Amino acid sequence: MPFLVEALISLLLIAGGVFVFIGSLGMAHLRDFYMRLHGPTKATTLGIGCMLIASMGYFWSVDGKPDIQELLITLFLFITAPVSAHLLAKTGLHMQLKHTQKTQGKPVELRSEEVGEKPVPHPDKGHG
Repeated sequence: MPFLVEALISLLLIAGGVFVFIGSLGMAHLRDFYMRLHGPTKATTLGIGCMLIASMGYFWSVDGKPDIQELLITLFLFITAPVSAHLLAKTGLHMQLKHTQKTQGKPVELRSEEVGEKPVPHPDKGHG
């Protein structure tokens, strides 16, 4: 395997590891639900994408033919992560989860027709 290919694969693996680590730190240290969504949807998606592209490059250089499975997984991840984050954020707004006041402004709430009389009961609190 040429040195340039090894260097590129190594760089992608290191970058992927850094992105995944930063995303994990974000999930652990950010203050509220809405901020925590950024960890897995932004940094971790880039990290896993870098690792999958590195895997694709490695097996392409070893086998001599491109393996499209990693590319399909990367595309699937890039399509589904923002959609799932949007649905989680919309659910958090619907459940009227608390947000940190230290942020610059309030999150835009749902339209009045999307919010019922009472907020949706939290699973831990039961129906009372």
